[in-house]
Amino acid sequence: MKSTLFNMVAVLFTITLIASAGVGAVNMITEEPIAAAKAQATTEAVANVLPAFDNNEVQEQEIDGMSIKVYTAMNASGVVGYAVESMTKNGFGGAIRMMVGFLPDGKIYNVNVLEQVETPGLGTKMCDEGNALISSIKDKDADEIKFSVKKDGGELDALTAATISSRAYYDAVARAHQAFLVASGQKSEADGVTSATATSENNEGEAAQKGGENE
Repeated sequence: MKSTLFNMVAVLFTITLIASAGVGAVNMITEEPIAAAKAQATTEAVANVLPAFDNNEVQEQEIDGMSIKVYTAMNASGVVGYAVESMTKNGFGGAIRMMVGFLPDGKIYNVNVLEQVETPGLGTKMCDEGNALISSIKDKDADEIKFSVKKDGGELDALTAATISSRAYYDAVARAHQAFLVASGQKSEADGVTSATATSENNEGEAAQKGGENE
């Protein structure tokens, strides 16, 4: 009996050891390609939100407890623009990450949503080319924009039936703007962003989820 129990334990230990070694080997094999893919995706996102440039420098800021990266793009003539990897935690489905491109004069050149878990067919439309959100802010001076949707008394359009997602999108862009102001030397530190979605909209979001809608 003791021998049988010992044999069972030995076999289980061997199987666990082999499985663990296999998982470790897979992680070692895939870790570098995954890191390379993420780096390539970031490079492409920076290029997508700015005019052509030769090289860039990266700095990291912390705004509202979130890590925000700023890529300062340059060519032989000087700074071409600033690509800001920003985020918000106020999406309908959770966190949203995006790359926001600013020209040196503060105009928003383009926005590229990197990660989102919004409602398919509603909030996910923030990724569509020429959607209502990007159309409301593209080529406009960020200093002159109040990052608020019309439903909240602002001037910016929202996605149909996806107001919560729209607020979150603008929240991330507003945070990117604060990072841009610091990176471009216009401010010594970011003010942070007081998001309209952080309080009352959270309650509204809970009610909307119960109703199966994002509004």
